[in-house]
Amino acid sequence: MCGIAGILFKHAEVGLETGKALIDMLDGCQHRGPDSTGFALYGAERADELRLRFFVGEGEAAEDSVRRIKQALAQHQARIIEDQRIGNDYRARVAFRGDVRKFSYAMEHAAPGAKVISIGESLEIVKDVGTAHRVDERYNVHDFAGSHGLGHVRLATESDVKPEAAHPFWATGFADVAIVHNGQITNYWKMRRRLQRRGFEFTTDNDSELIAVYLADKLSQGVPLKEALKMSIDDLDGTFSFLVSTKDEIGYAKDRLAAKPMIMYETDDLIAIASEEVSLNRLFPGQALDTREPPPGSYDTWSRST
Repeated sequence: MCGIAGILFKHAEVGLETGKALIDMLDGCQHRGPDSTGFALYGAERADELRLRFFVGEGEAAEDSVRRIKQALAQHQARIIEDQRIGNDYRARVAFRGDVRKFSYAMEHAAPGAKVISIGESLEIVKDVGTAHRVDERYNVHDFAGSHGLGHVRLATESDVKPEAAHPFWATGFADVAIVHNGQITNYWKMRRRLQRRGFEFTTDNDSELIAVYLADKLSQGVPLKEALKMSIDDLDGTFSFLVSTKDEIGYAKDRLAAKPMIMYETDDLIAIASEEVSLNRLFPGQALDTREPPPGSYDTWSRST
């Protein structure tokens, strides 16, 4: 029983408090997942630059991981523009021109004690154990200003409570694609082996990562996100409600059994989606909202204006 949330501000001049909005939404459904909390945040992109985020831990081992990561970045002609150690993370903004997929796989193996959390032109994933407010205290999520983002609160059922097991997950090897997911994909290994035979790598055994890579692969072949979501309902077995984001879009898909809850609210300025209505009410306290629940087997997307 996890909780998911997503928000997209449709107009570029709106959305100055994306981080704060997601914190409020996740705080509203924190009872669904008290073990860990995470955010996928989309900010302004810069040409020929990537944002990288690694889990490195703390102490001397973390310092050694950061040193190895910097060496790997230099080896792959990624010039560090700015970097920072924050919480359990090492984050860097780099100048890079090249194959993002090969670069991503190389960064995953840059240091034995480090794991890539996200890579993107505009995406940064922030996640850790604890509540939305605790994660915010460590990583200053409330300061984030951007166009859209996703959030997740996790109740650990099949893996340990640790930062790298928290959600969201990025589409390993593909820039700027992230997912939050409530449910279980029962044909996980079948789908994963198909993608691995085509050369894709996975860094976890989490079915959310599988969905992200599956969708990113479709996008890389020129399939629009909306069509890829439609295809996912047929290709993925299990019970699921998930939100996916790219640097310009946000979308959802819901399986035909509709066992996992989802509720949404839309205006001319924004679309907000969450597991429970209380999360939407946190955005507009004291207001009566005209919300709706997506029907079984449905999907949709929204884009930001540029």
